[in-house]
Amino acid sequence: MALTSKVLGEAYGLDRHDVKILYKAAPLHDIGKIAIPDHILNKPGKLTPEEWETMKTHAQIGHDILASSELEVLRAGAVVSVGHHENWDGSGYPKGIAGENIPIFARIAALADVFDALINKRSYKHAWDIEDVRKFFVEMNGVKFQPELVDLLFENEAKLLEIQRAYPD
Repeated sequence: MALTSKVLGEAYGLDRHDVKILYKAAPLHDIGKIAIPDHILNKPGKLTPEEWETMKTHAQIGHDILASSELEVLRAGAVVSVGHHENWDGSGYPKGIAGENIPIFARIAALADVFDALINKRSYKHAWDIEDVRKFFVEMNGVKFQPELVDLLFENEAKLLEIQRAYPD
């Protein structure tokens, strides 16, 4: 997901320095899960409402872990962590912010994270075929994700699939 974030950041027009920071910060998006109990993190079935509320705290926890660092990349990781579950339409968490109020690093990392999760097999799900992935992003265009970023995902699909083939989970 770091390389996917890098490709999308370059395509979006971020400068070289910001792309480098994004590439290093994006993998920190779920660092807050270190504070989530294993029985919730590793639960094979659906989370209860209480477990889901606990799981959602990982975004703010990740921010709090990283935000006070003197290192730019860790402060960027804090931004990615707290923002990667915010949705373009404001329906996300933890703050319910929308659109360009969501920092660009978080918007890019969110899209890269979901693409990576869908295209790869996980312990709890099979890998989706590319047609289903495309349909998902069409449906979530303007809902979860910034339309311009979804367009860039589609424009760079071949490159992103090559990354997935070269570096499977």
